[in-house]
Order: sequence, then structure tokens, then C-alpha cells
Amino acid sequence: MVKPGYGSGAQPSVWQPDSLQELQIIREQLEGTWCYAAGGTLLRTQWESEVKVPPEHLVSLSRIPEMSGISVHEDEIVIGAMTRLKECVTDPLLQRLPILHESVLTIAAPSVRNLATIGGNVASAVGDSLPALLVYDAELHWLTCNGMETQNVRSWLLDGRDRRLNAEDVLVSIHIPCRHAKGDLTSCDSEQGIYESDQPITERSQQIFFYRKLGRREAFTASLVTVALLGEISPDDGQWTRIAIAAGGGSGIAVRLTETEQWIRTAKADAAQAAGLAAHVAGEFASYTDAFATETYRRQAAGNLLGAGLWQAFQSMVI
Repeated sequence: MVKPGYGSGAQPSVWQPDSLQELQIIREQLEGTWCYAAGGTLLRTQWESEVKVPPEHLVSLSRIPEMSGISVHEDEIVIGAMTRLKECVTDPLLQRLPILHESVLTIAAPSVRNLATIGGNVASAVGDSLPALLVYDAELHWLTCNGMETQNVRSWLLDGRDRRLNAEDVLVSIHIPCRHAKGDLTSCDSEQGIYESDQPITERSQQIFFYRKLGRREAFTASLVTVALLGEISPDDGQWTRIAIAAGGGSGIAVRLTETEQWIRTAKADAAQAAGLAAHVAGEFASYTDAFATETYRRQAAGNLLGAGLWQAFQSMVI
């Protein structure tokens, strides 16, 4: 289905496929300039600032049912790319993923979250939700010219850094393993949200997690730096059994800080690691300089946010 733009004969024309199959047909037939539209909040900003020129055709993704909603499939929490950010904030299942939930709460103002989608935030390649998705080992499901393809968010971001992303690919859904859901959980249930496995549940590791965002003002602002940390500590010997650390923000590509992860696992998990964590992050995190902040500032800020977050997490732990 196609609708003309505002006014008689005005461009762009808006295409509204009702399924992924129809979407595939439409994009094979389109001629001239075109782009996808999700919530449209980023597109509108880009057009108003003349960063991008409006295309001849807009392909709206809002009517494709497979791309909306939050559910559970087997051992994964599945988030449709067209799910509005406001739904991500209020959904009980996503509240079981506190790092992602917190990241969504920091994105723009409530009025923007009413329109903006989680898929749009991810597909921008610089969205504030990406550090959270990195530490949750999320996978992205794409509709490509060759059909459906799956890619780990980490490898997809590396492709973005190397400018190898295909603008015609459509993000359909985001998949996060149920094991990351908060609580003693080994699987999930689509009706009740989450249930315990039939297998005996061994004593789980102590979990530490947090998300931090630094902007140019207190709220409703673009980020300068965003960081996320998810770690598990053995109840037997106090060693890290798992640690994932990510940083991004602004127009920079979010990354996992693997060298810092390796360093922190060499010692017993303790608040005393906070200062070393800050230093290692500042040394590893590659950022950029713009009119708002230097690369040095961003690197130091990322280190300080993660170091302070780790220290605060240990102080709040119940022994």
C-alpha cells in the first residue's frame, strides 16, 4: 500500500507493507531514493538540521506485526524492532533486564519515547541502548536481500565501525538469552514472563550490574558517554565467573572493553578494583573529539563512571 506525501503530488510517497513478505517485494520494486521509517524521531531531526535530505519514498514499518511486541521464544527474550520505547519502559518482562531497562529510561524525553522505537535506537548504530545489549550478548535478526539473517550485536557494531553496514537491511527483532534475566531463572514462559526450569537450581553467582549515562545536562539530552557492566561472582571463592563491560555514547560506536574484562578477572572481585578499572577503561576505550568534549575527557569519564559504579555496587551488596 502506498500513500502520497502531504499536498497534491508531494514527495515523499509513503509505503506501508503489512508483512515482511510485502516489504521484500516493495523494496525490490522501488526506484529513486528511499529509506525506512520506524518512529521517525531521528529522521525528523536529521531532516530539520539538513544532515539528510528527505527521500522520494518512505517505507513505513509500523504495520508489520512480526516487528512489534515483547515475548519469549524458547530460551530467549524477543523484542520486536518496532516496539516503542515507552512499551519497553513499562513491560514487566523487560524490567527483568535492568541494564536495558535503565538505558531506555535515559533516552530522550517521554514525549519522544512515545514515538521512538527500540529498533530505531539500535539501527542508528549509536543508540544509548547498545552498551546494554552488548553486555547482554544480544543477537539481531535482520531481513536482508538474501532472507533472514542473525548477527551478534558485537560483530554488527564492528561492521559499523568498518563502514560495512547495508542500509537496505531491516532489523526485525532483538534476542536476549533468558539467563540474563534478573532472578534465579533458567528459562522463560511467554504467559507468566519467567519460570524456573525442571532441573535443580544450583546456587547462583552474586550478580553485579549497572548502566550509567553522562550527558551535557541532567536529563533529556544526547549522551557524551554511556557505559554498562554485568558481572557474576562465585559464591565459593569470590572470583569473577563472568564479566562484560561496554562503553559508547554520542556519535561513537559502542564497544566491549575486552582487555579491561581480562584484567579484572585476574584478581578477586572486590571494591578495591574500582580505581584500577577506571584506569584500564580510560586506556582502552577509543572515542573521539567534537565541539562538546575531547576524546581524553570521554575516555576519563567512561573510566570514572565504571569505577564509581563498581565501587557503589559493592557497597550496596548484602553479605
